[in-house]
Amino acid sequence: MKVGMSIFPQNPGHARPDSDILRECLNLADQAEDLGLDSIWSVEHHFTNYILMPDVVQFLTYMAGRTKNIELGTQVIVLPWHDPVRIAEQIALLDNFCGGRLIIGFGRGAATVEYDGFRVPMSDSRERFAEAAQIVMRALSNESFSYEGEIFKIPEMSVRPRPLSFPMTQFYGAAVSPASAEGMARLGLGVMTAVPLFGWEALAKDVARYGEIQLEIGIEPVAPITQLFVYVAETEDEAFRVARQYMSEERRSVDEHYHFSDGHLKTVKGYEHYGSLAGSESVTSMDGVDTFMDVNIVGTPETCLDRIRQFRDLIGFDHFIGQFSYGGMPYEIAERNLQLFASEVAPILQREPAAVRLDA
Repeated sequence: MKVGMSIFPQNPGHARPDSDILRECLNLADQAEDLGLDSIWSVEHHFTNYILMPDVVQFLTYMAGRTKNIELGTQVIVLPWHDPVRIAEQIALLDNFCGGRLIIGFGRGAATVEYDGFRVPMSDSRERFAEAAQIVMRALSNESFSYEGEIFKIPEMSVRPRPLSFPMTQFYGAAVSPASAEGMARLGLGVMTAVPLFGWEALAKDVARYGEIQLEIGIEPVAPITQLFVYVAETEDEAFRVARQYMSEERRSVDEHYHFSDGHLKTVKGYEHYGSLAGSESVTSMDGVDTFMDVNIVGTPETCLDRIRQFRDLIGFDHFIGQFSYGGMPYEIAERNLQLFASEVAPILQREPAAVRLDA
């Protein structure tokens, strides 16, 4: 089983200079390879204090020059906001720079503020995503290609440089709703999951359906990749006390960015399922911090191992990504969290096999 870390430079309330936040996150990322982790990831977000990472490919290009062997992953590139040919070029170039260590996750995005900022109709996101994903994969897999869709019409062309690697198993799609999971399965993407907004049982059903769809259309499913928030400490009391403080702030910043709690996505085409996140018991609500902690990883090293194994056996992931700094957590606390996990939890997981359960 592989174990990685994700970099989420957050600045709740813009309480500090953005440059300080970025510098500290880079310091954490610089430790990943020496700590024995298998991968470094980051995400794409725009226009708010939620996550200061508007270009995940640029970040990974920087990390490619600072590392030798560790895998580099996008978690995710939000395809509806971009020209897919340009994305294919960026991926191909980075794949060469890093020597084929790249894993690509694509996503649809769910924040109105970001769609508005890019002047892209949010109601078109599913169609834009499907076409863009096909274009990127076609551009990277073929010496030359063309595409004729409803949204994108691309003449015969070739992306240069050609990518160094890119078997199809390096492409993943972020699936956080049943419709997304089904659509991405049909595109031939692996499944990438994060915090299960609708609960672990619902996620397990989505992942199982994902695998069933791919088998039906002749694709051999690959094991999921999963990212969760982590807080590990020497005692349970310390772990839950500190995690509660910063996971509570994380929930607040999520709702400030996405506004899930107001239910506005109920009326947006393609996002109706997110409307169920409104309400006091939602994982994403301010009152849902206990639920949020319960679906993530909190406790002593032994407890964290048990929780990761429980979730691994439920959905069968073979690559775990920990998020160790979030919610305005001071650098010293985040570093201690990362280092304790890397020394006491990760090595054990790396010796264990994944429990592939796509057909559960």
